[in-house]
Amino acid sequence: MSEDGTHALSDVLDRLEGSATGESISVDEVVKALGQRSFASLMLIFTLISTSPASAIPGLTATVGLIAALLVSQMIFGRKCVWLPGFITRRELSSGKLRKGIGWLRKPIGFIERFLKPRLTFLLHRPLSLLPLILILGLALFMPVMEIIPTSGSIASAVIALFAAGLLTRDGVLVVLSLVLLLAVPVAVWYLGFSG
Repeated sequence: MSEDGTHALSDVLDRLEGSATGESISVDEVVKALGQRSFASLMLIFTLISTSPASAIPGLTATVGLIAALLVSQMIFGRKCVWLPGFITRRELSSGKLRKGIGWLRKPIGFIERFLKPRLTFLLHRPLSLLPLILILGLALFMPVMEIIPTSGSIASAVIALFAAGLLTRDGVLVVLSLVLLLAVPVAVWYLGFSG
């Protein structure tokens, strides 16, 4: 369920920042920078982008949800290398905004990393890994619907980002926490969309 080896979250930011050298960076370049086998790294990066103020951009929540769904689906079926359709890989992001977002993430990620370590790793192996993957897939597929409810997409993205961070650091406790928070997403969406 996890990628080969354990990668610190800050290392993922380093690799992405190092690749954002021009005026813009395509999704394909992000994939190449993080590696064709980096399912969790890619899931983490795109969902973190969607938790930022950039999530207000029309269509971003739906796009990130689709990317996350494709990545999780491939993990469920045991695919070894990432595949994304051309209409996604050709999309470009502003390198300046990306670097600014990475800078903003440095401090909170550095703080969180101090508490993460490999534990409950049996949860990251089949068949136990299939249940959390299926639950995260369901959430990712629901994200396009969240476009109509402000901030709900950011909440879903944050849950998936925690899940991806758990995979990267082989921290089963963080994976469990992300699933607990996942159960609260429908309540949050209902509150944001229908209360008051």
